[in-house]
Amino acid sequence: MSTITDINTAFPIRRLIRVGLLAAIALLMSYPLLWLVSSSFKPESIIFSDAGFDLNHFTLQNYIEGWTKLGMPFGVFMLNSAFICLLAILGNLFSCSLAAYAFARLQFPFSKTAFAIMLVTLMLPMHVTILPQYIAFQSIGAVNTVLPLVLPKFFAVDAFFIFLLVQFIRGIPRDLDQAAEMDGCNKYQIFWYIIFPVCRPALVLVAIFSFLWTWNDFFSQLIYLSSAENYTAPLALNLFIDATSGESAWGMLFAMSVITLLPLFVLFMLFQRQLAEGIATTGLKG
Repeated sequence: MSTITDINTAFPIRRLIRVGLLAAIALLMSYPLLWLVSSSFKPESIIFSDAGFDLNHFTLQNYIEGWTKLGMPFGVFMLNSAFICLLAILGNLFSCSLAAYAFARLQFPFSKTAFAIMLVTLMLPMHVTILPQYIAFQSIGAVNTVLPLVLPKFFAVDAFFIFLLVQFIRGIPRDLDQAAEMDGCNKYQIFWYIIFPVCRPALVLVAIFSFLWTWNDFFSQLIYLSSAENYTAPLALNLFIDATSGESAWGMLFAMSVITLLPLFVLFMLFQRQLAEGIATTGLKG
């Protein structure tokens, strides 16, 4: 009896230690975000002198002034980001699913070689291809438009999404394809009516990652967008920092940063179950 009692006592202690350790790690990782949110409600004069979370000087002035500080409502920049994200999601879902279906189901010459080359592109940093892409888009007058940011998405340039979908499609039984062929479906109909609906968990994951990566993208948007009315939220946030004079509107920057993070937070809260399901079914967990 004493041995059983000792074991039952040890388990709660271990569980408490594990929970306490995880809580400490979570608090440590969330500290920068908590500091950002608290600083957005402080007067700029005490943001860096008061590093705690004391909100005795609580104010909404940073949000009120920051919303119109750049000559137009900050919502314009967020709408620009949302528009680019929407097109990027549609492009990736359409092109990457078709490419993945071809690699996973269709037989064509040099298919394995093409798939290997596609995987190699995963190791290429975007900085290697940005210059020739810029020259190509500049030659057709597409610079300072959304075309350089969204047009490549419709040509299956994101090898990670293709690989993810290929792995998922390979797990779908081929009996479904054969049954559809017996019913008179061609390859395109099999893709649209069989493969595409079954790939819903993986497609949701592609859509979520497409939104996150596009919404947070700064470098590509900085390269291609030059007019303030076309700026996205990341570029607009950069305007609050004046590196030449050293006078930066940190309070307004933090306030608008919090607003920019809200869509990401809402997205995670709404689709966290689908995100976990997509990761589990596409093999990213291991």
